[in-house]
Amino acid sequence: MRSSNPVFSRRGFSRDNGGYAGFEAPQHQQAGTNPYATNPYATDPATGMPQAPARANAMTMDDVVSRTAMTLGTLIVTATLAWVFLPVDPANVNKSYGIAIGAMLVAFVFAMIQSFKRKPSPGLILAYAAFEGVFLGVISAAVSTYLGPGVVMQAVMGTMCVFAAVLLGYKMGWIRVTRRFYGFVMAAALGFILLMLTNTLFAVFGGGDGLGFRSGGLGLLFGAIGVILGACFLALDFKQVEDGITYGAPREEAWLAAFALTMTLVWIYVEMLRIFSILSGDD
Repeated sequence: MRSSNPVFSRRGFSRDNGGYAGFEAPQHQQAGTNPYATNPYATDPATGMPQAPARANAMTMDDVVSRTAMTLGTLIVTATLAWVFLPVDPANVNKSYGIAIGAMLVAFVFAMIQSFKRKPSPGLILAYAAFEGVFLGVISAAVSTYLGPGVVMQAVMGTMCVFAAVLLGYKMGWIRVTRRFYGFVMAAALGFILLMLTNTLFAVFGGGDGLGFRSGGLGLLFGAIGVILGACFLALDFKQVEDGITYGAPREEAWLAAFALTMTLVWIYVEMLRIFSILSGDD
């Protein structure tokens, strides 16, 4: 089977018989039902050592960290530039929102193209990050202008806290990524996305805030659900990175790790921004 994480569902990533995602070995190396026999780069539980020397171009944690830093760095730079050079005020608010929506759609197209490619494309991933940064920069500037400058910093700090908490929980073994965990997260995410799309359609054709899932008490509830789902996807991302390193994934797969982590952090930030915007509006 393919990887549990859609972003990592590329050539080479598959689930072993234990229900986890791993890096699939060439067919001639697969044997029996022992998950460690299907890939010579897996760690032998008896010795704690790889069953075969790691490849020279195998993905490492340093690769993941450096690619993620490049991707997030690109996003932060373009977000900052958008904030500075595309100020949101009553005179040009429609133009600014139009640019933000356009950048979001371009980023979505790049993300979809990369998601269906069999190999990671650094250019596509960095382009996605650049346009996503423009979208976030304009939206954040609008929130800062109309709701208060502290909201954006609160959302940033909230996103960082969620990342740190999930990483700690994963490393300490409090969060275990299993097949059941994956199934629950994907089902919940699908339901969440369908509800948000329905709310958006009602808002577009009926006006106002649609079904009210993005404001008031319901907005806070669904914002919290969105953050929790984002945290769950972070755990899936961490598991895929861990398995990619353990199973000797090619170094280029580190770009997919950066892509997945960036998308998840963007999701969490947007939900955090929504939550603190609602709270600020209630004050």
